[in-house]
Parts: sequence; C-alpha cells; structure tokens
Amino acid sequence: MIQLLKKLFGMTNNTDFRQLVADGATILDVRTQDEYRTGHIQGSINIPVQSLTAANIARLSKNKPIITCCASGMRSASAKNILISQGFTEVYNGGGWSGLQSKLN
Repeated sequence: MIQLLKKLFGMTNNTDFRQLVADGATILDVRTQDEYRTGHIQGSINIPVQSLTAANIARLSKNKPIITCCASGMRSASAKNILISQGFTEVYNGGGWSGLQSKLN
C-alpha cells in the first residue's frame, strides 16, 4: 500500500537526487514562506504551491530538471503536476525537504 501511494505521488526510491542536483537541477520548495524560513535546502527556490502562477513559473527553466519538495510530499506532488501541465518535462517529487536534504548529503 505504501509503495502504491509513493508511486501515485511520484516518490520513487530509484531517483538519484544527488546526481540531478550535480547536473544542475533546481530544487523548488513549495511550502509557505514562513515554513521555508524555519529551514530549507541551501540554494532552493521558494514558491508556495498556491503561488505557482504563470508569472512565478516563468522564474523556472524548462531546460533544467526540477525537484519539488515540501513538508511531507503532498504539496510537492501537486506542484509536480502543475509544472508538468505547464510544459515542464523533467520534474521529480523529492517529498519532504528534510528527507530530500539527507539524500543530497
């Protein structure tokens, strides 16, 4: 059941997030600004999921991989779907930011 949920939210264990970042991926933290201020991955960009409008999405490059993250993986899954619907082709759900950070170290 857990594997099914992970697959539905795009959280598979075989993604090499460290390599994606080494290759220039952008980490997009979609938590609120207050949540982001309490801790985040260095170098990440903060655009809250509810603010993923055309103007804010324009800040992101469609030519680079995007790794979304949030607190638990729910909002980052939504953000991934929004970006894909806007023409981004290489988007990964990194899940919770603290878990993603540990995968990057």
